[in-house]
Amino acid sequence: MRRVLFSQRMLAFHALVLVIVPTFIWLGFWQVDRWGTRSDAVALQQGNLAAEPVPVAELTEVGSDVAPADRWRTVEAVGTWDTGHQILLRNRDGSGGVGFHVLTPLVTEEGPAVLVNRGWIPRGETALDVPEVPPAPTGTVEVGGRLHFSETEENSGRRNRDDLPEGQLLMVDVPAIAESLPYPVYGGYVELTAQDPLPDVAPERIEVRELDSGMSLSYAVQWWVFTLVAIGGWIFLMRRELRDAREAESAGDTADGGPAEHTEGTGDTGDRPREDVH
Repeated sequence: MRRVLFSQRMLAFHALVLVIVPTFIWLGFWQVDRWGTRSDAVALQQGNLAAEPVPVAELTEVGSDVAPADRWRTVEAVGTWDTGHQILLRNRDGSGGVGFHVLTPLVTEEGPAVLVNRGWIPRGETALDVPEVPPAPTGTVEVGGRLHFSETEENSGRRNRDDLPEGQLLMVDVPAIAESLPYPVYGGYVELTAQDPLPDVAPERIEVRELDSGMSLSYAVQWWVFTLVAIGGWIFLMRRELRDAREAESAGDTADGGPAEHTEGTGDTGDRPREDVH
């Protein structure tokens, strides 16, 4: 009877279960790993945003990038804006939709410059229009902002192109930008959060996008539930196959050699009952 569990159809189902069950289990643990990685990133961001500000030179230097552990730290610098080498970053989101971020070098009192994202401005009537940029304050300024490492294709999903208008880029590739500047440049860049003196008109400040751990842990539980469903379905199908086989076997035995049906007849046997003679 158990041979029905090794029919061609059932063997294909066994093979499917042997594939999907380990796969679902692995996907569950993969989501747990993602949840752990994202949770670490959330903790790093929150901790660094809450840390006390430090001079920019303490966390970065010329010719090197910002360490991932120092991302989101608030740094301070004193210097003068170099709007002559200002860059517009295309396809950046703000309160008015897609526009530009204004990246301006701040030449610090120590000598090197730090690239500062001063904020968002709307685009012009068309994608090729050069928008009007609010001027940066002249003279010495004190700035503070969130530190970030250089953008790459891998960590930003963006890629610079050669066909962009002059003075416009798609990502903050600090080493490439530094090659075109007449002074040394600190690694990484800063998102402006404060400056003194304040300009009358300024680009819109960039709001911090707080990270979250996402739904990875919930997805892990779902994959493991799918695993239990697959195993339960496998057991159910095998039990049904065995039940059907038993019923078919029982029906065959009855048809081939079961007990004959006995019926009492009332026909004429040749003997008649005697009539009482009075």
